[in-house]
Amino acid sequence: MFFHPMDFLIIIAFGLAMWAQSLVQRNFRKGSKIGSSSGMTGVEVARKILDSEGLSDVRIELSRRGALSDHYDPTAKVVRLSEPVYRGKSIASLAVAAHEVGHAIQHANHYSMLVFRHKLFPVANISSQLAPFLLIAGFIFSIPSLIGIGIVFFAAAVVFQLVTLPVEYNASSRARNKLITLGMITNQEEKGVGKVLNAAALTYVASTLIALLELVKYIMIFRERNS
Repeated sequence: MFFHPMDFLIIIAFGLAMWAQSLVQRNFRKGSKIGSSSGMTGVEVARKILDSEGLSDVRIELSRRGALSDHYDPTAKVVRLSEPVYRGKSIASLAVAAHEVGHAIQHANHYSMLVFRHKLFPVANISSQLAPFLLIAGFIFSIPSLIGIGIVFFAAAVVFQLVTLPVEYNASSRARNKLITLGMITNQEEKGVGKVLNAAALTYVASTLIALLELVKYIMIFRERNS
């Protein structure tokens, strides 16, 4: 019932997302085998960068969610690092730790896109949960107004994903700069760090592309039904 020519593009985007996810895991595994010249662990790198920014109030904790569950919690002001990153001394561990600290620096500096993202989160969270039900109900019962509301809600969730892109890329940029300026990686090691960070960013690009294509699809169907 919901098949549309746009579905071909969405399938391609899903393929890109799966490839990007495998690329993250592959690059992290490769980077995990390359020890950093500094010999520092992820937690040591995170602490040094935070201290260099005067962020002694930001804590670092070991995440219990498993590998690649690293994140920054702005509410608690805590950088949580997974076991391989927390204790790891590889360039992959340093890259991920520095990236999460990049978010803490954004938070402290009131980085505009991060502030905007935080304000959007409550709306996007509710919208992403309600949109599928509104769209399905609208299509099944042929209620254009319900479809329209569903599209608006879905669009809010897409905007959130779009705003996430510059936030993630900016955090990676801050991470690379800090690792180099503080002497925690060499210029030669920067290439490996960049591969890990770029692969992670690509997953956000792929998921955003999927959401955008789905939004366009729903808009096209809505217009076709009301033409």
